[in-house]
Amino acid sequence: MSDVLTASITELCAADHGNDPGAIAAWTANKTPDGVGAMLASPDTQAYVAERQGGIVGVGAISRTGMITLNYVSPEARYTGVSKALLSRLESELLTLGHREGRLEATATAIEFYRRAGWIGDGPQAEGRRVNGFPMRKLFTTEVRP
Repeated sequence: MSDVLTASITELCAADHGNDPGAIAAWTANKTPDGVGAMLASPDTQAYVAERQGGIVGVGAISRTGMITLNYVSPEARYTGVSKALLSRLESELLTLGHREGRLEATATAIEFYRRAGWIGDGPQAEGRRVNGFPMRKLFTTEVRP
């Protein structure tokens, strides 16, 4: 999981970090194996992986508060539907937890991906970090079955 997160940020998110080593280091500081372990140990977090041919190609996570906290894909799996499938799973899990609305903070790299998936802007770009995302939200709908 750590390798996918770090590679995705480093190789796919240049629009966000501008290839600045300091910004990349700040963003990936908690994406180490120990950082991922701490995330997995949190009772507030549910994490998911996408696998292909026995290897992890996507990492996603949600918080019990209704937030998608991770949705990253390995560089070799980009544009193959992995992130879209992972997002669908994350949304479904939030709905299962009783959330009728989800929230996330999109990167500049992924903001159009989320817009195409029905997410809308929810305020100005965040501030206070080396790399700041864009708050977004989505109302979830459910099928009514007879």
